[in-house]
Formats: sequence, structure tokens, C-alpha cells
Amino acid sequence: MAGTIVIKNGYVFDPLNELKGDVMDICIRDGKVVRELSPAESKDAKVIDAKGLTVMPGGVDSHSHVAGAKVNAGRQMRPEDHYKTNLKKTELTHSGSGYTVPSVYKQGYDYAAMGYTTVFEAAIPPLEARHSHEEMRSTPLLDMGGYLVLGNNWFLMRYLKEGELERAAAYVAWMMKTHKTYGIKCVNPAGVENWGWGENVNNLDQANIHFEMSPREMIKGLTEVNEMLGMPMPLHLHANNLGHPGCYELTKESLKISAPVKPKQNLDIEWAETKMDLARERSVYLTHLMFNSFAGTSWRDCESGVKDVASYINSVDHVVIDSGCTPFGEATVMTGDGPAIHDLYTLTGNKWSNTDIELECGSGVLPFTYFKSNPVHSMQWAMGLETLLLIKDPWKTIMTTDSPNGGPFTKYPEVMTWIMSEAYRKKTFGECHKWANDRTELGGVNRELSLYELAILTRANPAKTIGMAHRKGSLGVGADGDVTIYALDPQTLNADNYEELLRAFRHAAYTVKAGEIVAKSGEIVSVPEKRTYYSDVYVADAQEKDMLADVKEWFKYYTLGFANYPTPEKYLENPTPIKVNQES
Repeated sequence: MAGTIVIKNGYVFDPLNELKGDVMDICIRDGKVVRELSPAESKDAKVIDAKGLTVMPGGVDSHSHVAGAKVNAGRQMRPEDHYKTNLKKTELTHSGSGYTVPSVYKQGYDYAAMGYTTVFEAAIPPLEARHSHEEMRSTPLLDMGGYLVLGNNWFLMRYLKEGELERAAAYVAWMMKTHKTYGIKCVNPAGVENWGWGENVNNLDQANIHFEMSPREMIKGLTEVNEMLGMPMPLHLHANNLGHPGCYELTKESLKISAPVKPKQNLDIEWAETKMDLARERSVYLTHLMFNSFAGTSWRDCESGVKDVASYINSVDHVVIDSGCTPFGEATVMTGDGPAIHDLYTLTGNKWSNTDIELECGSGVLPFTYFKSNPVHSMQWAMGLETLLLIKDPWKTIMTTDSPNGGPFTKYPEVMTWIMSEAYRKKTFGECHKWANDRTELGGVNRELSLYELAILTRANPAKTIGMAHRKGSLGVGADGDVTIYALDPQTLNADNYEELLRAFRHAAYTVKAGEIVAKSGEIVSVPEKRTYYSDVYVADAQEKDMLADVKEWFKYYTLGFANYPTPEKYLENPTPIKVNQES
């Protein structure tokens, strides 16, 4: 029976249902978790005996760069990235290549082999949404969605400057439907617009050119718009001054801006059964905290500021972060923060690509390598782990590498092992520059995360944070039948044996997608259909009509016609709209 399976006798870690290694069976029928199967269904169902193994919901990556024009630019800039790493075609799978920026087929297979079933693209420029969806459609196995880059959008800067919050909300709702995207992404607010004129902004209250909008005003306005609409996820913020010594202070002040705004998630969906409340609790989701947490005044005296930012996050309830870990080795830096990439270019002299996207945003791409012998890179490695270990509540943290900025997502097994094994951290300390120990707090941290906490960071919390926990990140009745089985026995697990952890996390024993076994010990064994999620946000017809009259007037500044701007649903694989704000 397709999509029907029983996973028996495993140690189940499902934080949204408060399961902490309980031995039990997981039943999936027609791709969904059910309480039990009938005798007839059980007779025809596939069975996996997970005795002595760790069972978790399928992995959820809430922040990765996997689709779009800048990702393709990264592929083009890294020929060495592709001839060194390739995947042969099989009767079932396509060929592929690439390490830091894999081809679309390979990235789907690589994620699934590690136990991930859901991945969200972190930054989609509206003008490039069609191409982003083409790449997501071609990525096999993964359910996907993407966040729309709006922090320097001309229409929103004008509406917020004029105090037209309702018109700004109508514009955001229309843009989500128009480009089939999921949430609001805000990158270097007000600063990227300045980069179009060769400048940046340096503090939260510096007004940008022409629109005279400050980062503070953009963050405040977009947070209010996000909650006015009842969006699935918080404002996804990439703070200003990223990657510069001293930026941790601005990061902390940026987070305070969203504090007064109460989350008002308003989704018309069918919720899976869970013991925990699935409603969103945060008003701001800060991305890649490591890159936003440098202290000091220059690269000579820079040090980690993570402890100070973590202390603030520990004291408040409105913030959730992802880590942006840097696990050493090759990376490809790509971001909507054009000035940040140019600063890296001046530091390294590496190949550099820069794009200004009319009326909307910008981006930059640059190949990069993190060396254990480099003092700053070693410090960054330690800072990334600090973000996950110094923030006390794991429900405020999500594990990422900001792939491929800090490193490719295929380095997740190393990050998982570092946060679970102090012995593995000590081994790496011994291999890298002493700044990692001297200028961070990590050397004094003996915390080791449990399998339960790991399930929070890589499954439950990413799903809850972005409003997908109604079907992802849990094994409750009604959830998608996405399951990862690791070859780890929690009863005998020894964190000092980090080689066992690395082996288990690199290739899941089984990855199950919607009740179908898709990967077994790293080998892809089936390729079932996938879904693409987007937010179908309601606003009143009159409100939308008024906004569109203005948008059509200003569309004369674009180089394409208004009729060619939207992304039709045919660009999406199994489009799945999430109804938002339907009661308004």
C-alpha cells in the first residue's frame, strides 16, 4: 500500500509531543501519521524494525540557499566545485555535481541521505521568483518554500515612510500570492538600497538616499505588517552591519525593535495532534547569528560578542535565531547584502559578483574558504557553536550553516556532533588557531546537547518557527509521514565516541518521506512527489484594488510589463497554498 508503513520498536524523539526516547511504533497511512493501522492495512504495509535505533521526524531546514539566480551564479563561479565532486546517474536518480553549491538534483539527494525532507529557500527576490521556483521544482524529494526579500523594496519604503501601514500590508499580501512565496525576508534594511548608489547605512537611525528610511523604521514597519497579516512565520531578519567587528551591539538593538509587537499568527489550516501548542511565539527570527555577533573595533582586536547577544536572548521571549555555523573548508558566500560581499572582496581579492535588482533588492556572490589556521576563521567556528550552546532554551535556536555561506549543508553532521560531543570540540580546538579559545567562551562550555534537544534544533523548532508544525517537525497524528531513523542506540550512546555520531548523521539508516522509504544508509531508493508551499494571504478587495492602482503607476520604473511580473502556479511542483488571514 503506497505511503503506508510501520516503524516498530524505535526510540522516538518528538519534542512537539514531548517524546524523549519512548519505545513505540509509528504508523503511517497514505502519507500521514495515524494512531494505528487496521489488521488488513498492517498486512500490506511496509515494516521497518527500528529496535535499538533513534527515530525522529524528518529534518526541517528553515534557512538555506538552494534555489534562484544567485545560487546559479555561485554554481557558475565555482567550476572546481563541480569537477571535484560529482554524482553518477543511476536507473532511479539523475547525475549531479557540486560541493558547496550542488546542482538541483544532487542537493535533493544529499539532503534526503542525511534525513532531511523539508527545506526553505531563505531569500527570493521578487523579479527572480520564477527562476527560483524552476529550481525548487527540479529539486527532488524535498518539500520546499521560500521567503520574499522585501527589506529594501521601493513600494514598501514609500508606504512606510508615509505611514500607510494598511497599504503596505496589502502590498505584502499581494506579493506573496503573486510570487508564490511564504514569508517576509528583510536583508540589511535600508542599506541595500544605498548600495545601489555605492553606499551603505552604518546605524539603525541613518536614513537612506531618496526614500529617507532608516533600518529602525523598516524593521518596525515590516514587523507590524507581518503581524497585521497574521503571517505563518516571524519577520526573518538579516541585521545591518553583518560581519563587521562591533556588529553585535547593533544586532542586539535591532532585536529590541520587534519586542513590543505581539505575534498574531492567523492560519486557516488543519493542525496535526501535538501536546505542545503549535502557535508561533516569536515576532522576529534573526538569521545566522554568528555573522551578526562580532565584538571589537577591528580585525586585530575582534572577539566573540555571542555571549552578550545570547544573554539578551535568554532574557526575552520574542526572539528566535538560527546559528550560521562555520565548519571549516570550502564555502560560497551568497547573500542579498551586497555591501557585505563587497567588503569580503576587498579583504580577499576573490572572484566577486554583484547584482542590483531593480526597485527591489540586490545580492552578491563570492567563493570563500575557512581555514583552521586562520585566527578569525577559527574564532568564527567557535562563535557558531556558542550560538547554540550559550542560549539556554533550545526552542530559541535552530541549527544552520547559512548554507553555503558558512559551509555547505552537507556539513550538518559535523555541527550536530560538535554540539553533542565536548570531546569532538576539544579535538577541533587542538587543530585550529588559538583565537578560537582565547577570544570566545566556547572553551569553558561543557554543555552537550541530547538527542531530544537535537530534535528541537533540527526538526521541531524550525517547523514551529516558520509555521509548518501543523504537518512538519512532529510525529503526531495528522502530521506528514516524514521520519528519520539514525543508527544510534540512545541507551548505549557515548558522546565521547564522536565517530559513531558522525557516521550516523552523515547517512541516516532510513529516510521516510510521506510514508515511502526514500533513502537507506545514504542510498536513494525512491523518488516520490514533493510539494511547494506558499502563503495565500487575504486582504479586502477594496484595499488590494487601491494598492494595485498605485503599483501599476509606479511599474513604469521596471524594465518589464506588469502582466509579466507574476509567477504562475505552473512553475511550482504540487503548489500547496497556506491560507492566511482568512477571517479578516
